[in-house]
Amino acid sequence: MNNPVTAIPIIVAVLLGIFSFAAVLVWAERRLLGIWQDRYGPNRVGPLGVGQILVDVVKLFIKEDWTPPFADRIPFIIAPCIILVVSLLGFAVIPVAPGATISDLNIGLLFVLAISSLGVYSIMLGGYASNNKYSLLGGLRSAAQMISYEVFMGLSVMGVVMLSGSFKLGEIVEAQQSMWFVVPQFLGFLIFMIAGIAETHRLPFDLPEAEHELVAGFHTEYSGMKFGMFMVGEYVGMVLVSSMIVTLFFGGWLGPFLPPFVWFSVKVLAFIGLFILLRAAIPRPRYDQLMAFGWKVMLPLSLLNLAVTGGVWLWLHA
Repeated sequence: MNNPVTAIPIIVAVLLGIFSFAAVLVWAERRLLGIWQDRYGPNRVGPLGVGQILVDVVKLFIKEDWTPPFADRIPFIIAPCIILVVSLLGFAVIPVAPGATISDLNIGLLFVLAISSLGVYSIMLGGYASNNKYSLLGGLRSAAQMISYEVFMGLSVMGVVMLSGSFKLGEIVEAQQSMWFVVPQFLGFLIFMIAGIAETHRLPFDLPEAEHELVAGFHTEYSGMKFGMFMVGEYVGMVLVSSMIVTLFFGGWLGPFLPPFVWFSVKVLAFIGLFILLRAAIPRPRYDQLMAFGWKVMLPLSLLNLAVTGGVWLWLHA
């Protein structure tokens, strides 16, 4: 959608929807973790603890937004802004329904991959500018983890590009009319999902902020709204990765009977629930295990998937 006038309502709806959903997701994650771990989640403030969302928001607003005197002030302040902005920019090309896209770029898939890779600058700046050795270690871990798993994420979607013949996300969705790409590209789907979990620092891949080892990782010195921006950026990133999985491998908005936007939302919610379930069920690996798994397992599998998909495509179109 290239007309700025017609795109403005979609932009406003996407921003309001993402921020509202991110707030609700904090409560939903706590409730689901409580259910799956057989304990109480939020249950005191309002029905089912739903008032906890408002309490958390108020707490972030009134909490002292402190900048340490030993920190490098300008990059320290800029860092949390970057991760939130790049996460939101990724939604500019996500097609939630036919014609409901802010900008349906011909290189939409490459745009999302490029924008998501910029998030590493936020965490590196935050860790370095804090002038704290624990924050710096968390930032360095994050840089190595994100750069490594971005390689596998990019390779895993090349099979989808070959099958659809396009980098345009809307055309990739329409190419799945007869069959979702998760069927011929199941290995690519698994690689993309694992890489997406690592990119968003969700358990079991939250090594950059491993609280038991690094105090609180790259955001040790952050508080108030700056810490809130890091937290919201993580949840927005989780929604973005879930949206990309649905768009690339599960037919996007496609589905019978229900409106397209409803189908898209249901599929995204299912994968967000899976992200939360992984946090409840799987322990955190060691950092060396995480990196070895990436380069010794994920890279060969992604190259194998690319080679097999290319060979089958050439054989069918010979």
